[in-house]
Amino acid sequence: MAWHRGGWNMAVNRKNKFRLKPAHWFCIAGLVPILILYGYLRFIPIIKTMYISFFEWDLVSDKKPFVGFENFITLFQSEAFLISLKNTSIIAFGILIFSVPSALLIAYLLSKGVRFKAWYEAFYFLPVITPMVPVAVTWKWILDSNHGLLNYFLSFIGIPKQAWLFDPKLAIVSVIMLTVWKTIGYNMIIFLVGITGIPKDNYEAASIDGATGAKAFWYITLPLLKPITAFVSIITIIHGYNVFSQIYILASDIQGSPGYVVRVLVYDMIENAFRYYKMGYASAEAFILFFIVLILTLIQLWLAREKNSSKKGLKL
Repeated sequence: MAWHRGGWNMAVNRKNKFRLKPAHWFCIAGLVPILILYGYLRFIPIIKTMYISFFEWDLVSDKKPFVGFENFITLFQSEAFLISLKNTSIIAFGILIFSVPSALLIAYLLSKGVRFKAWYEAFYFLPVITPMVPVAVTWKWILDSNHGLLNYFLSFIGIPKQAWLFDPKLAIVSVIMLTVWKTIGYNMIIFLVGITGIPKDNYEAASIDGATGAKAFWYITLPLLKPITAFVSIITIIHGYNVFSQIYILASDIQGSPGYVVRVLVYDMIENAFRYYKMGYASAEAFILFFIVLILTLIQLWLAREKNSSKKGLKL
């Protein structure tokens, strides 16, 4: 009888657990308009772009014939698109390689209780909140081949002037340097929050076994920061694949055409859509970019799920 009564009480508790209270309904009522607006501004354009990618769609003629996957086939036969995809991938992974480890190292050093910690955090985070356009204009002056500060300082160690914005390879390096400088503060803050959340008992227990300094960082800090590292890495790569503003400004007035030296996916998409009026072709490019971002997001979710599963296994 006690067992049946306990089972009945458990069923009642479960039923009450999922019963919505007035506060819940108030939150739902406040979220519904926002979700509708978000869906209208986000999901409908994505669906519309996917629809347009299957047509020969321009902004001039009324006829928009259905071409199926012809835009995608033409896309991967286009040298301009393949170069754009290659350059964008190099920039995205270049930003990842230099930004994430640097941000982790800075966050780890700041977590050790240095003096003026708040000032250092503000110093590193200031580029994040600075608009990209003035930042890119400033870096354009710094990277100027004749009168730039970078070539001026490099001359002290015997390095000749470099055409940072004219040579395609150096232009990619310039974009990576600018973007790393712009985003390293955001990654640093995320890592710093993660390091601060690690219980000190782990380090105290490790110190008993002789794991201090670099060993503690390698065997305690890094493993416990795996979910945050995965999140920061994927976000950084996604940001790299959407790079456009800094390239457009840095490469403007070069060869008479913005973006001539370093061609990326977003620029190629905008040029095909609004310069050549090939909306179907540009929509296919946008779909490819969306697919890349989707794959990266799914990888992030999979890594987070794998980490949570391992935690549950440890608890059992």
